[in-house]
Amino acid sequence: MELRTLRYFVAIAEHGSVSAAARVVHMTQPALSRALRNLERELRLDLFVRRGNRLELTAAGAQFLPVARDVLRRADDALSAAEAFAAGRLVRIVIAAPATTLTDLIAPFLATFGPADPLPTVVQSSGAEVLPQGADLAVVTRPPAPSWASLALAVLPVWAYVPAEHPWRERESVRLAELVREPLVVLDPSFRARQILQEALTTAGLAAPDLVECGNAQVAQALSAAGRGVAVLTDDSRFGLHGLRIEGPAGPLRISLFAAWARSHHAARSLSELSQRLRTFAAERYGTEVVPEG
Repeated sequence: MELRTLRYFVAIAEHGSVSAAARVVHMTQPALSRALRNLERELRLDLFVRRGNRLELTAAGAQFLPVARDVLRRADDALSAAEAFAAGRLVRIVIAAPATTLTDLIAPFLATFGPADPLPTVVQSSGAEVLPQGADLAVVTRPPAPSWASLALAVLPVWAYVPAEHPWRERESVRLAELVREPLVVLDPSFRARQILQEALTTAGLAAPDLVECGNAQVAQALSAAGRGVAVLTDDSRFGLHGLRIEGPAGPLRISLFAAWARSHHAARSLSELSQRLRTFAAERYGTEVVPEG
């Protein structure tokens, strides 16, 4: 069975006669009639019954029509995808990133996509290991291995969030030694913000004795808003919290974001261009101070 024969069948079903369908598919009426008879012979089905000057679908033909349309749609999709692959374009894209990055950066970035952009799917992940597993682009918080193509996207602060009534509400920054004297609301050790905080504490020879640990950044901010402690996060502010930069022994605590993709990806150039767009978007969203050096 050939795809063009299915197209002929669909055209006849949609236009109600061989003569009308022949004009649409640019065939002579006798040739289209022969093609229909050959299809019915191949399927061993009567697809149409004549009602006056019109052809109407039989019960079998009516059930076969959506199947034929689905096959043609899938064939068209496959052809479009192959053409895109050959041209190095993206039709669909799977983007992997940590939860905070998905919420605060990737989702707003995707809201700027237009009809010419690939259809995105996102997955939550914290490392480039998802690239061989089906992700096209990974946003990660550590420099990717040299085997991956990559681009530095942004350098974002690790914030100390306090509610409006906190004594620090007018300040722009807080020293690490001051911070550890407060009750802290932190994320669990799998989060990069927690790791950066712990690394700074270890370097400074400090400890944070009063910790409330959370597995969700928004819950951590909610607890801070409720007066349970200073939330240490990289997330955008919620619940009216005020963010202070944290001054550590080597300077402000910050988290770096990188885009990574496979060098051999058929659309590697498109992924590079998309990463550049994401980098520009981050600078527009958070200010030029987040642009990585170099």
